[in-house]
Amino acid sequence: MMSISSARPQSHRQNSSCFSSSSKTSQRTTTTMRRSRSVKYCCLLSSSGVEEEHKIIRFSRDATTTTIKMMMTNKTTTIRKKKLRGGRVVVAANGGDEKNKAPEPTIRGTNTTRTKEEEDRAFNEFLMGDIKKTFKKALKRVSSLPLAISEFGAIAGFSALGTVIEQNKSYAWYVENYPVGEDAPLFGMLDFTFILNSGLDHVYTTWYFLSLLSLLAVSLTACTATKQLPVWRVAAKWKFIKKPKFLVNSKTMDERESVKDASVIDLANSLAERGYQVFLREEDKEQYLYAFKGLIGRLAPIGVHFALLLTLGGCAYSALGGLGGSIMAPEDTSFTIADGLTRGSPLSKVPKFAKTNQVFVKDFTIDYLPSGQVSQFYSNLSVIDEKGNEVDNKVISVNVPLRYGGVTMYQTDWSMSSMRVTVIPKVEVDATNSDTNSESSSSSKSRSSSSSSSSIGKREELVLPMANLENKGNFKGKIWGTFLPIGDDADASENKKGISLVARDFQSVAIYDSKGAFVGVRRPTSKKPIDVDNISLVVEEISGATGLELKTDPGVPFVYAGFAGLLVTSFLSLLSHSQVWGVQKNDGNKVLYVSGTSNRGKEEFRVEFDQVLDELPEYI
Repeated sequence: MMSISSARPQSHRQNSSCFSSSSKTSQRTTTTMRRSRSVKYCCLLSSSGVEEEHKIIRFSRDATTTTIKMMMTNKTTTIRKKKLRGGRVVVAANGGDEKNKAPEPTIRGTNTTRTKEEEDRAFNEFLMGDIKKTFKKALKRVSSLPLAISEFGAIAGFSALGTVIEQNKSYAWYVENYPVGEDAPLFGMLDFTFILNSGLDHVYTTWYFLSLLSLLAVSLTACTATKQLPVWRVAAKWKFIKKPKFLVNSKTMDERESVKDASVIDLANSLAERGYQVFLREEDKEQYLYAFKGLIGRLAPIGVHFALLLTLGGCAYSALGGLGGSIMAPEDTSFTIADGLTRGSPLSKVPKFAKTNQVFVKDFTIDYLPSGQVSQFYSNLSVIDEKGNEVDNKVISVNVPLRYGGVTMYQTDWSMSSMRVTVIPKVEVDATNSDTNSESSSSSKSRSSSSSSSSIGKREELVLPMANLENKGNFKGKIWGTFLPIGDDADASENKKGISLVARDFQSVAIYDSKGAFVGVRRPTSKKPIDVDNISLVVEEISGATGLELKTDPGVPFVYAGFAGLLVTSFLSLLSHSQVWGVQKNDGNKVLYVSGTSNRGKEEFRVEFDQVLDELPEYI
């Protein structure tokens, strides 16, 4: 051990304090500090008697420690002070606590009584103690509230990005909707290259998002182990207080009172009526009381953390073990369930039934508002097993999915797949509608129809595939189109001539001739022909395609259970844990000493405490 004197410095060349070793220390080191205007110096006198001078670049002192950092050795010396009776301050330099020091090894050629096994055991004990100490420090840092709040904020930010940016789309889709340049969102910074390179197209399965979930889980676990569980243990271990002076004078109590001519039995009954759990004990004709209520409020924060962990685990399970994808299925067609599922990670597995069972799209319809906008769209889906039997059927819509075998099918989009038209030779139309025309006019129209029928042929129905024209050329918004070739060069690969049919919804079709001139609009349900390029055209029907999103979420039950538990435990954590102690000694004074405390709701507890004491009967 070392001692420090309290002599005040007379000048910067005089000693301001001196550290010397006691007789119990084998080596003797004297440390002298001197003060100048702006810097401090420390003179060390080693056992060899050589005085060494070091400039102190940091010197902090409080009631318990003094820290010196020297420029030469770049080491920090912590000096712990202990005040003795004689007024001296005993100082232990360089971590003088023997328990925190590593055992010194045995030097060869010296007389020692320690064996190698004893040295190994001492070193192992020191090492394990140091590991435990480091682990406790790490837990304390990880369980800090600011760190948990920052983790929550980061998770919420990435979740918001995953909501705004469409997930798990194709490369071409991101190139089309997030182009490079000024047209990209967020002042041109959020283009498809940034999205794909940073993984924002599948943000919920990226390494950084899963790392944030894991770090938050570690923080919650550390907080539970280092803070919540110790609080619960202390609250659960109740005991009687047998000293009246402690009840009356203790500052840890929120309310303190001494009542004359009162009975501890009446106090117990009054507390029991208010929901307290009351315990009484009588020793040496002295009565002691302990009562509490709302102990669940101490346990509820642990439940909150457990519910959050369950929710985080469910999210991670869905991200790593779930499947997802989208498919556009035309009406009156079927697809295999596995065709719409994509593995998000190596841990995900496609169910066996998804490889054999199919989904048949029976019908697809759209409801419109009076303004012409889409109100809702419906898909009639049937699940067909490998034997061809219908095992499930449901009409789905937005927010009304079909669930089968752990696979959920959501209605998310729609499209136009084909258009059925009837091509009528002009001569047929004229023969039907112009019976009173002259013979010369009739022969003229026959020659015209024969020239057009040379390419179209006789009256026939055609099914034309439709293509999505959104954001192509001058088209904006949802729009589809198809092309009907006409003329003698209908089979040529280049310079085709034909009729263009364009539609934005299932209610009307705009028709353009081979020169691109607008001809008119027809409703598919009107069955009314329109003359264009020497033929008569009837739009019979537009077939739609349903856009489905297929997903398997194995962690959904855990997420729902976690949210339910979070609601319940959050409410229970608001309950106050109130405690009341009472002591009554049979010393002839008949004084009842009562005190109590509560972790929250201090004002409500004070009012309740006063009401309980006011109700106590007085015995004269």
